[in-house]
Parts: sequence; C-alpha cells; structure tokens
Amino acid sequence: MARAALLVLADGRFPAGGHAHSGGAEAAVKAGRITCAASLEDFCRGRLHTAGLVAGALAAAAVLGVDPAELDAAADARTPSPALRAAARRLGRQLMRAARASWPSGELDALARQFPKGAHQPVVLGLAARSAGLGPEDAAYCAAYESVSGPATATVRLLSLDPFDATGVLARLAPELDRVADAAVEAARNALDEGADALPAASGPLLEIGAEWHATWPVRLFAS
Repeated sequence: MARAALLVLADGRFPAGGHAHSGGAEAAVKAGRITCAASLEDFCRGRLHTAGLVAGALAAAAVLGVDPAELDAAADARTPSPALRAAARRLGRQLMRAARASWPSGELDALARQFPKGAHQPVVLGLAARSAGLGPEDAAYCAAYESVSGPATATVRLLSLDPFDATGVLARLAPELDRVADAAVEAARNALDEGADALPAASGPLLEIGAEWHATWPVRLFAS
C-alpha cells in the first residue's frame, strides 16, 4: 500500500475543486447559524455525523469493490436536494480528472465513461483511493475530513474568522472523526454482503434546505 498517496489525495491543493464549495457554510453564515468558532464547531459536528458519515461509507465501499453504479444510485437516494446532487456530480467530475492524471486505472476510466457528467464525489473518491493503492479506512478518513475541513476553511473567508480558531475546531473534532471513519468502514464491509442498503442514510435537513436556498442567490462566494 502506497500510504503516502493519502497525503496527496487529502491535500487541499489537490485539484479536485473542493476549494470552490463551502459545504453549506455560506448559507449557514447568512442564516445566522454560524457566527463564531463555537457555532462553526457545532455546524461541523452535525455535518460530520451526517454527510461525513454517508460520504465516508460510500467511499470505503467503493474501495472494497462494491459496484460503483450501485453506490452512485445510493448516493442519489441519500441526497434529496437537487442542488446538492448537482454539486456532488460536479465535484466528482473534477476529482475524476485529477485522479486519472495521478493514478491512471481501468476502473476510473470505466466510471468516467459510465458517468460522463460526473459520478457522486464520494464514489469517485473511493475509486481514486483504490487506484492509489489505499484501503477503505483511508478513503473513509479522507471523506470524513473533507466534510468538516471545507466549511472550516470557507468560514475563514466568510466571517474573517481567525484561521487558528478554525483549525482548533478541526483538532477538537478529531476524536469524533475517528469514530465516524470506523463506523463508515464497518458499514461498507456490511455492504459487501448486503448491498448498498446497508450503508448509512444519516441526513441533515438544514443542509438540504440551505443548499436549495443558496442556489437561488444571484451573488455568492462559493458554488455550494
């Protein structure tokens, strides 16, 4: 296993398009739900245990060899918001470009042909991790971390939040991120025998509502 590949895949400078998305933070800031480091931590905790858990399980299942098309359908079913579905596919398409350039593989090529407009980002992430020689735990960690690092980084711009405070939020969430990654991998292993229905379907309704509201704004800093 080329474990150092995880550092490349999880690096914020990896050209996967995540920098253009706030993970719902922009809508939450405008709605007054994120105003400081403490409320950012609450937001990120909720996102970690819902969107982060689901993304981590999907990514881990892709590494383990669950059918990517089945996983993509499962991701669609777990994403009620059309705006979030579209954002996930845009991110998946961008990640696919970066992954194919970094770790060329027949599996990535096949998924790109099957979903020319983009598969859901966690599914692509899992196949990218698999192509890089990484395991399901690595993919789950990467997905779970992305679910909170995106909003934390975006809030520095949106609120001029001290970046040290934003980083402190991520550090305090680390033990919970461990538990979420473990739960995601366990669910992914169950999906090998039981299918994608065994994967978690945790939801954050305000994330879905906020995404639809955000999509109507004429001016915004982030794509989602």
